[in-house]
Amino acid sequence: MSDPTPPPTADDAALREAMNRVRLEVGKAVIGQDGTVTGLLIALLSRGHVLLEGVPGVAKTLLVRAFSTALGLDTKRIQFTPDLMPGDVSGSLVYDAKAGEFEFREGPVFTNVVLADEINRTPPKTQSALLEAMEERQVSTDGVTRRLPDPFLVAATQNPIEQEGTYTLPEAQLDRFLLKLIVEIPARDAELAVLRRHAEGFDPRDLAAAGIGPVVSAAEIHAAQQAAASVTVSDDVLGYVVDLAQATRRSPSVQLGVSPRATTALLAAAKAWAWLGGYPAITPDHVQTMLVPTWRHRLRLRPDAELEGVSVDAVLGSVLQQTRVPI
Repeated sequence: MSDPTPPPTADDAALREAMNRVRLEVGKAVIGQDGTVTGLLIALLSRGHVLLEGVPGVAKTLLVRAFSTALGLDTKRIQFTPDLMPGDVSGSLVYDAKAGEFEFREGPVFTNVVLADEINRTPPKTQSALLEAMEERQVSTDGVTRRLPDPFLVAATQNPIEQEGTYTLPEAQLDRFLLKLIVEIPARDAELAVLRRHAEGFDPRDLAAAGIGPVVSAAEIHAAQQAAASVTVSDDVLGYVVDLAQATRRSPSVQLGVSPRATTALLAAAKAWAWLGGYPAITPDHVQTMLVPTWRHRLRLRPDAELEGVSVDAVLGSVLQQTRVPI
């Protein structure tokens, strides 16, 4: 085991309080999605991206807009359609007749928070335009590399029910999402609160009227990211993460287990979750909490397992039960 770590500092506590203010601010617009808001915070702290899956009408778009507003970050929405071109995402060279030369016109990806709405409605060629942006945080066009703003987060949405006119996301792109979060239909009390808020005049298109505004600064966001990355981890817990990964590769229901990128993603997410909870080091509990949302989109089940109704979440639950936990 590693040496004992020092207790969190006062600055650390202030940064955590700032992140909690974001949760409260988003709650002014979105009710009953606390877990999803926390997932977005974890992705932000880990410098990762989020895939939001849910049926239409569960406030996925509103959630992302409220989240970016509370952070004080610029956001742009891309509506993915079958005729969307890669240049419509990353930008393209446009001829300037006055100057007599081509100039680069930035696409909507040049922002802090990209809302990729219905990402599975565009062909893989256009989906791949996001790959470099998500992984390298840059866009390369005509031999020139252009850096994207920092912080940078892609929040993509998809509908799990409607499959007509959709394209399966390539494995390489799925692997670039830190988390896949399931946006559930709210419970009765939460839905009643939503309806009551609308009855009182709430307009989801006017967040300013709802009193939602920036509650953290860019400096606080960067400091919180650094603080989350500094959370320590023992060799035993690192070994536990690797054992979990190897268990997915041995599972009889799995055709393709998680990759080493998945283990580093789980480590980053567990660090962020531990930091939000005020822990100076990761425990196995943090790993277990973050395993399903971090790995559920990275496994490929065998066709026969899918026909039998086996789910990825169930396989991951079995992996957790069968893997020895370090004490």
